[in-house]
Amino acid sequence: MTGHEPSLRAYFLVYAALMLLLAATVAISFVHLGPLNVAIMLPIAFTKAVLVALIFMHVRYSSPLVGAAAGGTLLWLAILFGITMSDYTTRGWFSDGKQKPGLYVEATAED
Repeated sequence: MTGHEPSLRAYFLVYAALMLLLAATVAISFVHLGPLNVAIMLPIAFTKAVLVALIFMHVRYSSPLVGAAAGGTLLWLAILFGITMSDYTTRGWFSDGKQKPGLYVEATAED
């Protein structure tokens, strides 16, 4: 480490920010916005994760190599989420209307 440590004030400020973001997440969960709920909650969750990593996990005060590893991890996570969401959103594109889009297809008497 470079010798820098977050102050006690920084810990309390981050804790207060995390509690406010938690309250925002809970409040938004009670409002029905359809698909926009996820679009609003994901940036809040990302912000909370960044605050925890930077302050509580001391990434901000570590060497650049630690920051690069954390950034690479987030990039890899974004790639995996992108692949998963591209699969999930295209599930029903090639069905003939008889099959429900999903992981498993129910067997019928015709099979």
